[in-house]
Amino acid sequence: MLIVKDIQVYYGAIHALHGISFEVQQGEIVTLIGANGAGKSTVLKTISGLLRAKSGDVVYTGKSLRNVDPHNIVKLGLAQVPEGRRIFQQMTVLENLEMGAFIRNDRAEIEAGFEQVFQSFPRLKERRKQLAGTLSGGEQQMLAMGRAMMSKPQLLMLDEPSMGLSPILVNEIFSIIAQVHQSGTTVLLVEQNARMALSIAHRAYVLETGRIVKSGDAKELMDDDAIRKAYLGH
Repeated sequence: MLIVKDIQVYYGAIHALHGISFEVQQGEIVTLIGANGAGKSTVLKTISGLLRAKSGDVVYTGKSLRNVDPHNIVKLGLAQVPEGRRIFQQMTVLENLEMGAFIRNDRAEIEAGFEQVFQSFPRLKERRKQLAGTLSGGEQQMLAMGRAMMSKPQLLMLDEPSMGLSPILVNEIFSIIAQVHQSGTTVLLVEQNARMALSIAHRAYVLETGRIVKSGDAKELMDDDAIRKAYLGH
């Protein structure tokens, strides 16, 4: 479904990604794990068109995304939940969700989208008329995910969904990611909480300073001594 081929990405003179290659098959949850600053978010921004690779290619469902604008990438069925949520603070929950449906014209489909989001996130339904900026951190993360789901993505990319959340909320967010996946959405997950990410993923890639240093079955990586020491804290 997604093939990232040897992408080289720079921030000015800084070489951020050194020839990253990986793929995501339809129906998988794939996770990119690594320390802060390893290049995980840069990978997602390059896939979604917010950054341009100097060389290499990103191919989604057989189509190169190299020169495709970000809003057109969303139209192709690829949505990103950005790091730090990036919700519209001065808009209501409902208005934020409507912004997520900007590529959809069918009112009945949009209404069905609301229902699906409210089923996944009952708290958002209770707070639908509330200003998004007044929500708790966990609720804002739910809103960011709900907003991305409103575009009906085939591939959902999540950038650090557990950041800044309490352990209880982290569990809740991850169980929702698993539900989204079960409903037929492929997931690419960037996450510093390696234990949680590996517990729900099929496959994983480990990034260090802009390079993939290891990849494989998520459960096998969970049992890998070097990975355990570096990322799982024992």
